Amino acid sequence: MFDNLRCATMLAERDRLRWWQRVSGSRTVDARAADVLDAVGLGTRRHVAAGTLSYAEQRALDLGIALAGGAHTLLLDEPTAGMNRAEAARAIELIRSTTAGRTLLMVEHDMDAVFAIADRISVLVQGRVIATGTPSAIRADAAVRAAYPGDGFDA
Repeated sequence: MFDNLRCATMLAERDRLRWWQRVSGSRTVDARAADVLDAVGLGTRRHVAAGTLSYAEQRALDLGIALAGGAHTLLLDEPTAGMNRAEAARAIELIRSTTAGRTLLMVEHDMDAVFAIADRISVLVQGRVIATGTPSAIRADAAVRAAYPGDGFDA
């Protein structure tokens, strides 16, 4: 799993590394990959094969690869899908903490996740935007409440 992050880091650092550092490895790359691994909560799992990680851990690794690769904009499609409530809560906190200062576009049906992360929300019904605004404005929007009754919009 650590090698996944090393590859992403080397790609992001390719212009700053000399050719021999890219071939043989670099302390800079290893340090950056280790920092990202710790940031996504997988530092103690460094030598575990990525394919043996739990589903939630694999999503954390996905996020880590994007971060190690230097992504400034992240597009997440239902990042908590398939997770239980505890895993989803950890994933949301991880996304919030690691994407600070970056642009995040997220498609998500879990309203708790949306309200926990978003600064601005657009609500779609049958492919059309019915409302855009802050989480508090969306919670209070009559059209949204009518379209999604009982879906976490209580204040």
